[in-house]
Amino acid sequence: MYSLKYIGNWNKHFDEMNNSTKAQIWKKIQKQVGEIKTRHMKQGLDFFVLEVGQYRIALKINEQQKTKTIYFIGNHKQYEKWYASTTQ
Repeated sequence: MYSLKYIGNWNKHFDEMNNSTKAQIWKKIQKQVGEIKTRHMKQGLDFFVLEVGQYRIALKINEQQKTKTIYFIGNHKQYEKWYASTTQ
């Protein structure tokens, strides 16, 4: 079992979404408490990414502390912009 943490302005775009989209994404986040496989981001970044329809969730996993930290939630276009800012 993992504990979930949230960093910075992870909810910047999430707060602007409609309630049904929020519910769908929130359900996916809550599943992260378990041992669920996630896709690793490219270019050697420590981030993992989850896909929920056209939306993306970026997170880091700390196996020693058994934590998953959410850094970003947004649509694909917002995700691309966020991703570009993390690689600089």
